[in-house]
Amino acid sequence: MDALKMIAQDSLKEAAPQFNVGDTVKVHVRIPEGDKFRIQIFEGTVIAKKHGGISETFTVRRVAHGCGVERVFPLHSPTVEKVEVVREGKVRRAKLYYLRDRVGKAAKVKSKIQ
Repeated sequence: MDALKMIAQDSLKEAAPQFNVGDTVKVHVRIPEGDKFRIQIFEGTVIAKKHGGISETFTVRRVAHGCGVERVFPLHSPTVEKVEVVREGKVRRAKLYYLRDRVGKAAKVKSKIQ
């Protein structure tokens, strides 16, 4: 088991992005196209963070053209270039799955006032 932990420690990102559930983030993702790569930005609200260590993931939700889109990103994946926090949200839950059932302004998360 210690050998697995050692291998996992090598694969972790040194500067893992710091954000919480409820924050609005821009995720910069590397998309392969042929022999080249391009960066695609996925912006939305973080509705869940799961696990920990090397297998840590986070789920980002946004509404595009009236249809809800959710993507799950591995935090330490090399395809995730960077995560920018656009604004911090004020929430009292660890998982915001209830936002899936809400429409319009009811699906908004309150902004944290510094």
